[in-house]
Amino acid sequence: MTAEDFLQINYPNGRQELINGELIKFPFADARHGCVAMSIGTGLATWVHSNKCGRVFAPGTGFILRRNPDTVRAPDASFVTGDKLPEGELPVGYLELAPDLAVEVASPSDSAREIQEKVADWLRAGTRLVWVIYPATRSATVHVSDDQFEEVSEEGPLLGEHVIPGFACDLSELFS
Repeated sequence: MTAEDFLQINYPNGRQELINGELIKFPFADARHGCVAMSIGTGLATWVHSNKCGRVFAPGTGFILRRNPDTVRAPDASFVTGDKLPEGELPVGYLELAPDLAVEVASPSDSAREIQEKVADWLRAGTRLVWVIYPATRSATVHVSDDQFEEVSEEGPLLGEHVIPGFACDLSELFS
């Protein structure tokens, strides 16, 4: 299946991604997952808009990470710097680029292996910063490469680091 074929599918019983040309289905996110994803997305969008440094994309926005076979992933929130975006209006369809920041909120149904595969896909495609947020443990893991990551406890901040300089969010705020 190609990314263009995938764009035409209407799957009403959950979310899906295209991984190496194969349709992978996931259940809808639970309430806690949705609330955390919306909180981080709202915080990012507010900061990015006021600093005019790019665009923040909602959960479910597809990014084509590979071709032949195609892989389309959709993080729970994402940020793309303004200079990477196409001129003028955004295209209809998926963006064929890796976001600069991908945020994944771990669901109870996600295995550690699935999360690791998502992080690896983002980083391999060129994503410069990946945050994995774990509502169950009220913590996060910040990845800047396959072998460079940092654990953040509830008391710690999520920082935009080199991708969104100046952005900071107290992790505890996402869980209240």
